[in-house]
Amino acid sequence: MQPPAAEAGPARPARPASVRRSLGSIVLGFESVVMFLAALVAFGLKALPALPALGGGALLCVGLVAGAGLLRFRWGYAFGWVLQAAIIASAFLVPVMWIVGALFVGLWTYCMVVGARIDREKAAAAAVQP
Repeated sequence: MQPPAAEAGPARPARPASVRRSLGSIVLGFESVVMFLAALVAFGLKALPALPALGGGALLCVGLVAGAGLLRFRWGYAFGWVLQAAIIASAFLVPVMWIVGALFVGLWTYCMVVGARIDREKAAAAAVQP
């Protein structure tokens, strides 16, 4: 008797790994940790009451983790840019976030540009090979 998985039909071919997606996931995952700590700082410095500081921070952290998974879709990258804007906007509440936000936007931009270039080069090299 065959296991039920054998009746599922033909397997889909695996897509090649995207460097842009990998780098974006790494940045968003790291940002989620930093934003968790930033929410604790905002609460500790009493820049915000507990619910907005911790609740907003938790919401942003969940968005960042979800954003890392959503990079498999084309619109996931736009969502990543929206998250970067939200991190910059948090600087209006905690001024040191201007520095953190600028660093992460720079890192995100670099990873998107370089990752896309590497993916294009890999696709061109694969098209040349028989």
